[in-house]
Formats: sequence, C-alpha cells, structure tokens
Amino acid sequence: MNFTDLAKERYSVRKFDPRPIEEEKLRAILEAGNLAPTAKNLQPQRIYVVRSEENLEKIRSLTTSHYGAPVVLLFAYDTAEEWQNPLEAGVHSGPQDVSIAATHIMLKAAELGIGSVWVNRFAPTETKRVMGLPENEVPLLLMPIGYAAPDAAPSERHTVRKPLSETVKEI
Repeated sequence: MNFTDLAKERYSVRKFDPRPIEEEKLRAILEAGNLAPTAKNLQPQRIYVVRSEENLEKIRSLTTSHYGAPVVLLFAYDTAEEWQNPLEAGVHSGPQDVSIAATHIMLKAAELGIGSVWVNRFAPTETKRVMGLPENEVPLLLMPIGYAAPDAAPSERHTVRKPLSETVKEI
C-alpha cells in the first residue's frame, strides 16, 4: 500500500479486540518511532509501553479514552534533553519531537493492521504522578493500540476535510 492510501485508510480506533499484539509487530511499531526525526537529533521522547493489567487499570483511572486496548503507549518528553531555541526563551522542541515519533508509530501500526487512537483527554500532571514518571518528564499523549474490534468503524467525521484553500496559504 502506498503512503497516501495508508494515510486515507488509517482511522482512530475507538473499540479494540482484547487479543494481544505480537511481540515482533510491537517491536516494529516502536522501531518506527525510533526512526523519527527530532530537533538536533536529541531524541527527548520517552515511550512507555503499558500492558500489565495493573498499569492498564491506572490508565483507565486517568482517562475514559482507553477503549479497551490491550496496550497503551504513554508518550512523554525529557525536558533535560529537548532542544531549547536560543532565539526565544520558552520555545522548545519536546512536544513536536514526541508528535513526530507518535505519528510514525501510528502509521507503522496501521501498515501492520494494528489500530490506534491519539488521546489528549487526560491530566498530564496526575498521569505523571500515578504512573511514576521522573520529575524531568512531561506526558504529552496516550495512544491505545491493538487490533480493532470486528465492529469498530471510523467516525463519521473521518473523511471530512476542509479544502486546501482553507488550510494552505501562500505568503
């Protein structure tokens, strides 16, 4: 499948089958995230693989947007390793670096027949505390992944796109 077809067919899975992801597929998915470009190649992203029942229960306590996935990836960035823009204080690369890695992971998962959904509906500070993340790490997103349930389907909004004239401007 070419990239455009993959991007069109991938959708946010909001109902997962409980079967586990094969180790080799999970490894390939994580490797795709490791290939993602980051500012100055500093690689501040941290990807936590949550799959024990105990830790999945913690995730369920933090968000209703887990959708019964057998694995949840918790993406964070290390503030001590992210690039800091020397031209303007407070401008840093952590969120972008994590987002690029997460996108690589999401698309690799789709290529392998694994569903995913990008989740922002959680409290980062509480997540950091509950999941025991180091002080210098900032949780950015959760990504439930797994096989889509047989009756899972894309949202009715999946194919709705604004025309390029509304989102792309020449200056």
